[in-house]
Amino acid sequence: MRLLWIEARDFRNHAETALEVPAGLTAVVGPNAQGKTNLLEAIFYLCSLESPRVRADLPLVRAGATSAFLRGEMESAAGRVLIEVEVRASGQNRVQVNRSPVRRKRDVRRQARAVFSGPDDLAIVAGEPDDRRRFLDESVRALWPLKESLMTAYERTLRQRNRLLKDWDGGGAPPGLEGWDAELIATGSALTEARGAAAASVAPLASGEFATLSGDSTETLVVGYRPSVEGTPIEDAFRERLRDRRADEIVRRTTLVGPHRDDLGLSVQGLQARGFASHGEGWGAALCLRMALAAAVRHEIAEPPVTLLDDPFSALDPERRRRVAGSLDGRGQLLIAVPDDAQIPPEATVWRVKEGRVAPD
Repeated sequence: MRLLWIEARDFRNHAETALEVPAGLTAVVGPNAQGKTNLLEAIFYLCSLESPRVRADLPLVRAGATSAFLRGEMESAAGRVLIEVEVRASGQNRVQVNRSPVRRKRDVRRQARAVFSGPDDLAIVAGEPDDRRRFLDESVRALWPLKESLMTAYERTLRQRNRLLKDWDGGGAPPGLEGWDAELIATGSALTEARGAAAASVAPLASGEFATLSGDSTETLVVGYRPSVEGTPIEDAFRERLRDRRADEIVRRTTLVGPHRDDLGLSVQGLQARGFASHGEGWGAALCLRMALAAAVRHEIAEPPVTLLDDPFSALDPERRRRVAGSLDGRGQLLIAVPDDAQIPPEATVWRVKEGRVAPD
């Protein structure tokens, strides 16, 4: 799978950018704040209809404009698709695939797979459980875009159940709680199974990536899903856990069981990565998780996704930089943003970025 070309207008600091995107490895080079990360973000947005950096779309629209526009053509084993997106500063965005309107993100994501790695990914390793749950859900969406509805269904059920618990002032369980228990068990079990499958796909690949990065088989990264509910069948285990925590939930007026309390275990050299890994080890682990996700997508769909790496070398020592750079070939279409020529990987096509303008070497 590859992006053949992209046009970006009024996206961040890119007033008018039009590029043919080569297959293989491309280095996007330029000083800070010139627009190289914005270009990678535009490519990811075109494929996923969301930014990997911000939740709202307003920052994506160039100052003085009311909308940003992205257009591009993806090529895969299934053929070519034209994707066109109007990103509005306010109101609903407009999206077309092959000139036909689409409303669901998964209708684009299943035809344009992309994986983005950036400095914010350090939070997966060093941040809170919520950051790791977000990575798990991003992995599910990347591997199986049609399963995106699992997160939506669970979040909706959790929100309604929490509201019922919060608003209840009587004694015992609030009326209707059993019905929401059944919904929570159904949606939570489905999401737990999807997250477990995603973690199982990514974990061994991440360990392999980390071994390549470190150059030492004794330096290990171990990844393990830690669900709130464990057991077989999962629905029965979920039901039993809810029964055990019923009194606590009524006192605390919130749901205490379910995927919203999951975590992803990460250990480096046998120690918990959060709190014990050095900054370089933590960043290396985060980078390896994204590279592993890209490899897992490749295994799932039998072709590589578009992979986007923003400033991957900054926290690595020179030897690890060399190893990572040497491992980038053969991963399909991969774009890497770096601040200077010293970090350009061998054999990469080079694009220069300055003040939102891109010039191929």
